[in-house]
Amino acid sequence: MSNPISRNFGTSRGLLRLGLSYVEAVPLWSAAVKPASGDVRRLVFVCHGNICRSAYAWGVARDLGLNAASFGLSTSTGEPAHEPARQAAIALGHPIEEHLTVRVQDFVPQPGDYLLGMEHRHLRKLAALADLAHLPRGLLGSYANPPMSHLHDPYRLDPAFMAVCLRRVESAVLALARKYPVVRLS
Repeated sequence: MSNPISRNFGTSRGLLRLGLSYVEAVPLWSAAVKPASGDVRRLVFVCHGNICRSAYAWGVARDLGLNAASFGLSTSTGEPAHEPARQAAIALGHPIEEHLTVRVQDFVPQPGDYLLGMEHRHLRKLAALADLAHLPRGLLGSYANPPMSHLHDPYRLDPAFMAVCLRRVESAVLALARKYPVVRLS
């Protein structure tokens, strides 16, 4: 049986990183760049490996009929999502068997992309990439209910946390669909 910290935050480090992330969210220090709402044409979900959080966000967006993509900052292209994430996604009603990883170097940006990282460090890395630095970027968790400025990576952690994390991702994607209705596919 899992304890409350591992179930809700992954690890004690995940809880600490969540707490510290609120300091990083201060506009003066944040690497977020808000888009004009009419400019968003595609939601692009970004995480480390593109096998759990961003893969699931892509799956939810796809199921909602949204124009979406995803990639990982440290991954290879063409790999399936992490098996525990795939199983949790099925249980939550948004299967991601079709999802294949995309490494950042293989991602092709488009006008109207809104990059949505899971952690502040993702935003900093995106800001440092010449091909992507001009695009608006934000934290996916800031759209979750309740808002969270850090969505800790569930990879190889408590299975209960995988479900908690993916539910947070789903709530954020649902909020984005309401906020940016123009990203719906025709």
